[in-house]
Amino acid sequence: MKSRLLEQIRAELRASLERLSKAAFEAHAAATDPGSKAEGKYDTRSLEASYLAAGQARQVDELAAAVRIFETLSLPDFEMDDAIDAGALVEVELNGEDQFFLLVPTSGGLLIEHDGMEITLLTPDSALYRKLMGMRYGESLDQPSLRITEVS
Repeated sequence: MKSRLLEQIRAELRASLERLSKAAFEAHAAATDPGSKAEGKYDTRSLEASYLAAGQARQVDELAAAVRIFETLSLPDFEMDDAIDAGALVEVELNGEDQFFLLVPTSGGLLIEHDGMEITLLTPDSALYRKLMGMRYGESLDQPSLRITEVS
């Protein structure tokens, strides 16, 4: 299951990179177009377009780095009684609902629909990621109030 999930994440990241690259190219073209030249001292179209292009270029670089990481990433299998570590798919009961988290090195916050589950990617920057590390099946947290119901 994890290999299919990993392929789905890769495909989603590649598609996002393609869309963002196209938008960044268009923003760059708009910023350098002679038609966007300021017509007066209060006309900031060119400046705004250049800021947008620079921001999107930075996002493209970050997303490209995430794609490279996921291209070589493998996710280990965990036994139910193993301690949670990087690469674990964790099912928790949170506020009476089942939720799924995948502990990965990048792309935190990305939601993936997979086999009827909505899986949230968590990175080490996340407080929840750090709290889950080392926990085991059946253990609970108070903040947020959750219980580990499966580790794989």
